[in-house]
Amino acid sequence: MKQTIHFGAGNIGRGFIGALFSESGYHVTFVDVAEQVINKLNEEKSYKVKMAQSQEESITIENVSGINNMTNETDVIDAIQQATYLTTAIGPNILPRIAPLIARGLAKRVAETDDKIYVIACENQIGATDILKQHIMDNLDEEAKSQLDGKVYFFNSAVDRIVPIQDQSSLDVLVEPYFEWVVETTEDIPSVTGMKMVEDLAPFIERKLFTVNTGHAVIAYLGYLAGKSTIDETLADDKIVDQVRETLKETGAYLVKEYGIDEEEHLAYINKNIERFKNAYLNDGVTRVGRAPIRKLGPEDRLIRPATQAQKAGLPYTNLANAIAAALLFDYPEDEEAMEIQEVIRKSGPAAALKTFSGLPEDSDITKEVVRQYETLQAQKN
Repeated sequence: MKQTIHFGAGNIGRGFIGALFSESGYHVTFVDVAEQVINKLNEEKSYKVKMAQSQEESITIENVSGINNMTNETDVIDAIQQATYLTTAIGPNILPRIAPLIARGLAKRVAETDDKIYVIACENQIGATDILKQHIMDNLDEEAKSQLDGKVYFFNSAVDRIVPIQDQSSLDVLVEPYFEWVVETTEDIPSVTGMKMVEDLAPFIERKLFTVNTGHAVIAYLGYLAGKSTIDETLADDKIVDQVRETLKETGAYLVKEYGIDEEEHLAYINKNIERFKNAYLNDGVTRVGRAPIRKLGPEDRLIRPATQAQKAGLPYTNLANAIAAALLFDYPEDEEAMEIQEVIRKSGPAAALKTFSGLPEDSDITKEVVRQYETLQAQKN
């Protein structure tokens, strides 16, 4: 049977990427440090992916197993020898941690076989596979590096599926019916159900990141400020819906200008995604979607990059500035990153926080606009 190895046995791994490989006739070996999940995969050997919708629908995912990479590195290396694909869905920050082990597996593989393996990091990050590749290369000697050509292929990808936090006692996963997985390649690679291959990923990944991810984050931060619990509850407020749509029109204006995307088609894409977010069956919490705000406020991420790109292009960014200000006011006590941001703001103010976490000069026009809106939102909050 065809083999694939997937790093990350969480809800995205099981409910999205791993499920597609299983449906395509692959045995999926999940690699994770979550001992309970790994044990269940090896005991039960299957699970259900359930659709978040009114009509009951589920898919049984079979031919799965798991390896704990903290205790069984040798088994991971052996699994890499057998795999056609190596994928990840673990979060961009974890990529450097798994790279040394992947490097050891690939070094052994290229020394022993000419069989091809395709590496794809399925993360919410522009160029995630490039990032993973660099970390892998940093852990290979010159001989191993010279053997990669024609044997190991690295492809960037864009992924899109909403998978909310849910009960961890079961392997079953609740997911929204909609998904998109786009892979950048000109190679003729083995087919996987649901994988779309394109020659240029940039328009797809930025369209997704600056519509789906930006929109989701804006809803979460505005919802948190408004005292809402879930994303669908937040979108029951028409004022917030309008604010989200206007913000996404700003990111859309940049995308239209940069990639020549049709303006009417993109507005339809914006509206479609707002409707996706309204799905009450997802029961998605604003604190889950808004979590890890340091990453979301990164220079290349969903809030800051579209604002800086809009400024460079001479386009408006006032609604994005409002969203950034709302993110700075995300003071959820159980989120370590949120607390770190609040500490910088408490000591030095919001402009210093933007410099620290977003790389924005304190005297930049964007910073000034964000601070202005921050003060307005803070006054309303108090």
